[in-house]
Amino acid sequence: MPARTALVGATALLLTTALTTPAIAGHAHHTSRPARTRSADAHSATRRAVEAAVAAGVPGVTVTVRDPHGTWSATAGTGDLRTGEPRSPRDRYRIGSMTKTFVATVLLQLEAEGRLSLDDTVDKWLPGLVRGHGNDGRRITLRRLLDHTSGLPNYTQDEEFRAAHLTEDGFRRHRYDTLTPNELVAIALRHAPDFAPGTSWHYSNTNYVVAGMIIEKVTGHSYATEITRRVIEPLGLRATSLPGTEVTLPRPGGRAYSTFGDPAGPVYDVTDLDPSLAGSSGEVISDSADLDRFYGALLGGRLLPARQLAEMRTTVAIDGAPDVRYGLGLMDRRLSCGVHVWTHTGDILGSTSVAAATADGRHVLALNFNSDWAGDPDAVVEAEFCGD
Repeated sequence: MPARTALVGATALLLTTALTTPAIAGHAHHTSRPARTRSADAHSATRRAVEAAVAAGVPGVTVTVRDPHGTWSATAGTGDLRTGEPRSPRDRYRIGSMTKTFVATVLLQLEAEGRLSLDDTVDKWLPGLVRGHGNDGRRITLRRLLDHTSGLPNYTQDEEFRAAHLTEDGFRRHRYDTLTPNELVAIALRHAPDFAPGTSWHYSNTNYVVAGMIIEKVTGHSYATEITRRVIEPLGLRATSLPGTEVTLPRPGGRAYSTFGDPAGPVYDVTDLDPSLAGSSGEVISDSADLDRFYGALLGGRLLPARQLAEMRTTVAIDGAPDVRYGLGLMDRRLSCGVHVWTHTGDILGSTSVAAATADGRHVLALNFNSDWAGDPDAVVEAEFCGD
């Protein structure tokens, strides 16, 4: 399996980390071998991997690393194919499914406050929402949502949704359409479950749309409000936002490009879109420095009590991806050198992103490709944590 498929997934399956087929779910926890100590200027392998991505066809790459030596950034290529403006370490971009780590963090904070339990059913909070074609919210717990063992179908794999939003013609017609969470869930419920809850694993954006709705039901505020006040503001993430239905990217930031699933096809500028098509499964905008700060703080124990962080890091197996396991909005990945990183990926049209961190949160990388058809973000992660 290509590394890009294993780590980041096929961008044609918008917002997914399509790691592969389902597996029988079994909880476990990896102990992480520490990453090797590196000098402050020892990022040459990472820089080479970034440049290789541009050579492979990515228009532009930006990466920022935080480690005990400080902060290091690199860019390559262009941020705007029309003007030739280069990429910048300060570029803001759509982070896609890395939004899920933010959502899971808020739900775990609510559990720590005694306001909900991960063993609550979806139906307890959203009675009657998940019904039809064998889907039943009375049988799905919040934990099953967060670790993708619910069996709920993935709305972004619905053929009508894909035709409307993941093809060039459909995107032109529908890029500014607003979709509500209820509409996204209804799309998923056109289909039978992938499996009985808790018996297997399959990545489904629907899980996190429902999770966002539960945050709103429990708190009386939108998931965006809760993420902002619980995570973004306390950490001072000034480049991070939840745009709602705002179609443009804030500055500074380049453009985003897609070939709509055909690597050899024409390149389209897809920067402007209504991110409600992703909602709480993938709408966040951020930059690499903010993502480093967020994942570092999360893994360093600044956002969750020890019990909840341990729950987040309790993982399930993914068939066909022996080096990757999924926790609650967070993945444990064993790299080729044996180092374990906690990571998440994020694909949305025109944007491919990854964040990865050591278990203590002291060594963190975040990167973005402003495209969805070329390059190997896995190679950049490997270079940073395994390179000489």
